[in-house]
Amino acid sequence: MQKPITAPRTHFMPGILYALCALCVLSALFAFPALGDTPAEDSPRHAINSLLDDFHQAAADADEDRYLGHFSADGVFMGTDDWERWPLPAFRDYVKERFSGGTGWSYVSEERHITLGPAGASAWFDEIMVSERWGRFRGTGVLVREDEAWKLAHYSLTALVPNERFADVADVATEGFRARAAESDQKNDDEG
Repeated sequence: MQKPITAPRTHFMPGILYALCALCVLSALFAFPALGDTPAEDSPRHAINSLLDDFHQAAADADEDRYLGHFSADGVFMGTDDWERWPLPAFRDYVKERFSGGTGWSYVSEERHITLGPAGASAWFDEIMVSERWGRFRGTGVLVREDEAWKLAHYSLTALVPNERFADVADVATEGFRARAAESDQKNDDEG
C-alpha cells in the first residue's frame, strides 16, 4: 500500500525567515557603521563640530576676528595656569597681542563628545587634542544658542598627564606655585 502524499512540513519556516531577516539587518548595520557616527549636515552636532574645528583652525591661522567670533558675548576662556580665567574682553586683548605677529597656536582634535541640553538651547563637549609642541590636552566647554548660532560660553583647556607620571608633574607644579608665591611675597615686602 502506498503512503499518501502530504505537503512538506513548514513549521520550521517562520524560524528560518526570522533568522534571515535578523541576518539582513545585522549585515546592513555592519556594512554602514558610519551612519550612526556622522551627524547629518543640518544637525546641531554637525554645527557644533564645524564650529569647534573652525575655532581651532582660526587659532592656528592667527585669525583674531574669526577665533573670537566663536565666543558668546559673555564668553570665558580658562587656560592651563591657575590665574587664567579670561572673560572675553581680557581674552580679546591677549589674543590681539598674541596673534599680531601672525602666529597662533595649533591643537588638533583627535576625539570629541558632544551632549545636547534640553530644548537644544545649550550643549557641552569634551575633546582630546594634540599640539605638536606641547603634547596632549583636553578641551571642555559649554555652548549656547545666540542669534540662531552656536557660541562658546565657556572653554577650558587642561594639560593631560599620564597617571603613572602624575607625581612627577605634581612635584614640578607645586614647586612652581611655591616659587611664584615667594616671589610675590618678596615683591610685596619690597614695595611695602
